[in-house]
Amino acid sequence: MFSCFGYGQINHPKASPLAVVEQHVGLTKITVRYSRPAVKGRHIFGTRQDGMPGLVPNGRIWRVGANESTKITVDKDVNVMGHNLPEGTYALYAFPNEKTLEIAFHTNTGHWGDGRDNYNPKEDLFRIRVLPQHLMEHQENFLITFDSINHNSAKMSLLWANTRVQIPFEVDTAAQMEQEIAHQINTNPSALTYYEAARYLQEQDKEMGRALDYLNKALELGGDTYYFHRVKSLVEARMGDYRSAIASAKKSMAIADSLGKDEFVRMNEKNIIAWKKLLE
Repeated sequence: MFSCFGYGQINHPKASPLAVVEQHVGLTKITVRYSRPAVKGRHIFGTRQDGMPGLVPNGRIWRVGANESTKITVDKDVNVMGHNLPEGTYALYAFPNEKTLEIAFHTNTGHWGDGRDNYNPKEDLFRIRVLPQHLMEHQENFLITFDSINHNSAKMSLLWANTRVQIPFEVDTAAQMEQEIAHQINTNPSALTYYEAARYLQEQDKEMGRALDYLNKALELGGDTYYFHRVKSLVEARMGDYRSAIASAKKSMAIADSLGKDEFVRMNEKNIIAWKKLLE
């Protein structure tokens, strides 16, 4: 007998389309794979005015999206509100209540959907409690995004309807960078190796003496470039050596001008004027 169940399913567009967000925080990559359901006029969180539960009712597990459970992958250890999240992939689940949202970082990534019948809280790596915020603007499709990003931290936001939840992530970029710098300098260093190490220190406003040593090494190996001299001027100024900073800025400006890098010409001119005033 002919059976249609023996054949493949039709590939069709999903009502809640798949999305992947990838965010670098310092040297750490965070990847979130999730689906984006739409509000479609429905009451989403908690209880409706008529007393009936919304789409995501209080006390019930939520997959933080639709279809498969949301998965988060970190390629290095991350700190989440005092909890260590080791390198790896985890399922995200949420448990809403009247005032807070409890987020579970779950080690079992094999459940389909919310895993309601198979979910075991003992497989949680940890849970955190976060306070939802009310948004004036409407977010139709569920959205996960990152903001407030710097070398050491970022906030992951969950936005849907008129609700936003933020989860802070922290990474130890300083320790990772020291390992990276030591590895690169001890293996096969180039002028760019020393420049990038110096630029990191300058941007972090730390160890200016070491940064200057690296820049001098970069100039020794790579010769004059407008960006080597540009960062060298900033380091020298931070050390209070404004005469040297002005000399380096002039070198940077001249090279930048010859290459048509007018933005660097303007930045150097602005710094030179400021540093000359400090010498008066």
